[in-house]
Amino acid sequence: MVATVTPDIESAHGASGWASAYQPRIRDMPQGERPRERLREYGPRYLSNAELIAILLRTGVQGENVLAMSNRLLSRFGGLDGLGRANFAELCAERGLSEAKASQLLASLELGRRFISLAPQDRAVINSPQDVANLLQAEMATLEQEHLRALLLNTKNQVINTVEVYVGNVNSSIVRPSEVFRPAVRDNAPSIIVVHNHPSGDPTPSPEDVAITRELVSAGKLLGIDLLDHVVIGSGGRYVSLNERRLGFE
Repeated sequence: MVATVTPDIESAHGASGWASAYQPRIRDMPQGERPRERLREYGPRYLSNAELIAILLRTGVQGENVLAMSNRLLSRFGGLDGLGRANFAELCAERGLSEAKASQLLASLELGRRFISLAPQDRAVINSPQDVANLLQAEMATLEQEHLRALLLNTKNQVINTVEVYVGNVNSSIVRPSEVFRPAVRDNAPSIIVVHNHPSGDPTPSPEDVAITRELVSAGKLLGIDLLDHVVIGSGGRYVSLNERRLGFE
């Protein structure tokens, strides 16, 4: 009688079983899951560290797609902080990292460090609606569509980031407070200023602008993030601060 041998799936393929043995190539993944397509659709802020690294590295190795490879590198070095401390030789010793890829990764990490280390005087400080206009009016006054942006501020009212939130018809049925405040939550910004333009050139706030402001003020109170102002940009150097007019800030 011939004994039947049942293979031990976990010991042969790891605790996660057969499913983990197959990794689809990035180009075989649904478009909505591919890092580059997600960056184009949502912007880099909404991608994970592994997805951003995958975009830099571009390709994986046999049996391991670039996203899995990026996750492996993050795990190997203890996250983004550890990866940032790795030297050229350590990176090149990793499977799949050529000298070119290691150089790209190190250069990108160094750029990030240099950006973070910008001296405080290099960051715009917002103390009034005029400061907001000085920062954004030259660009936003000429836009042909409505754009809504959020200025993320630190405790010294320095701008730590400017985020494009919406493009198109900005009204209360489209603008969701969760989307406006999401970047501030991610960056631990204690306050924000919302800015949008009127392509007509007339910065007079509409009833919709006031309604949006009122919703954002309420949402900010719940989140513990202050909405300091909502500035509407027009043409010819004109702008309106809804906070100065107490519109939506009652």
